[in-house]
Amino acid sequence: MAVLGMGLLGLTPGLPEDALTTYVETARCATDAIESTTRCTTGRHSLRVLNFGKMAATFAREGEVEAVRVVALESSRLAADRLHPEVATSRARQVAAYRELPDSDLFRVERVRLKEPPQDPHKAPRTRGVCPRCAESFEERRGVRVPEGLLCASCAGGAYFEKAAEPLGSRAGKGKGSLVKTL
Repeated sequence: MAVLGMGLLGLTPGLPEDALTTYVETARCATDAIESTTRCTTGRHSLRVLNFGKMAATFAREGEVEAVRVVALESSRLAADRLHPEVATSRARQVAAYRELPDSDLFRVERVRLKEPPQDPHKAPRTRGVCPRCAESFEERRGVRVPEGLLCASCAGGAYFEKAAEPLGSRAGKGKGSLVKTL
């Protein structure tokens, strides 16, 4: 998938490419393979993981809205089963088939337009703020303005966690599963 997408942009897989941004639509193992092939990383903001549960990725050059989206075809699984019935596992059949089948049997390629061009966030000026609710610092551009001020995304309702009723140190020293021995 990554080799095909990069090739369509005229880029060489495996080489560091600062001008490439990749949007991956799954948080499964394909994301690791795409990261390895493209050298895009989440830490450099060149790999964006959008977990839509789809085996698809979009490849774009920095600053450009024209991009290439590559989608793995579900029919490729069936083709792998027909091509290699002697191979024991479905995954092993897919790996074998991916080496033999043409890209057109494995993927659908689409030219797409991004809603906004990918930019290197390290080039943009960043200002930090302190959330008036939790007192944690955050990038202001990621905040949410409410009447009481600029909240961090977590306090504005976007948190992926809830505070536990039991303080963290209350399980200290209670054997297996203890998160913290001392605070």
